[in-house]
Amino acid sequence: MGWAARTGITAAIAALGAFAAQDARAANGAYAVDAADISEVGSCKVESWLSTASNTDFSAVANPSCVVDPFRPIELSLQTIRARSDGDWSTTVAPKAKTNFVPTGIGRWGLSAYGGGSFDAATGEALSAFAVIPATFRLSETMRINVNGGWLWDRAVDRHYLTYGIGFDWKFTDTLQWTIEAYGQAGASEVASVVQPRFQTGVRYRPNEIFSVDVIYGRNITGENANWITIGTTIRFPVHGSEPEHWRTGHL
Repeated sequence: MGWAARTGITAAIAALGAFAAQDARAANGAYAVDAADISEVGSCKVESWLSTASNTDFSAVANPSCVVDPFRPIELSLQTIRARSDGDWSTTVAPKAKTNFVPTGIGRWGLSAYGGGSFDAATGEALSAFAVIPATFRLSETMRINVNGGWLWDRAVDRHYLTYGIGFDWKFTDTLQWTIEAYGQAGASEVASVVQPRFQTGVRYRPNEIFSVDVIYGRNITGENANWITIGTTIRFPVHGSEPEHWRTGHL
């Protein structure tokens, strides 16, 4: 095993050990820690997932996105969330725009930025606003570390939070990828679990360049101090006549 593999696995284990001890819990589909990459201009994808928690909380998410180029490549997405929390149901819509500033590459950092907000679909009331800087360091063609830092405004309680995340992706076979991540928000809250670290780990099965499915275990993923199981899928629509980025560059 080379230095990249040893370094990546060590980083992943360190992240797990540091955050799991604190009851911790990603677009990367259902993952919370984002990579710096965006797809090719003209390509689209539809990510969706179902999550159920040990405290009976539940969420169903659909997240279509496309990359356009009005003045630079921008990935636009519109996430729709149907959720049950403490027995109450809600429907939320969250638009987001993301662009890349520094492309990723093996042995160097890539950098991007995204921002957006969320709204109550029934009332149209604004619920939150956010901005995040994702950075990605590629250890090899099959391993990368993602680091996120950003800001969140929770309008419901009128509080501002510093958001953070670290994740590790390893494509350990031609069709299987392992991800581990810890993330959260720092600030004031009457509920301790809201500002405690969150944790997820899962495996992605990608038999071809168009479709993939994820099976994920999470802890405290919405700040509710419960265990979660998530099943997610991604369907990709590459630009006609071109190879999907995953195959073209050979990386994750």
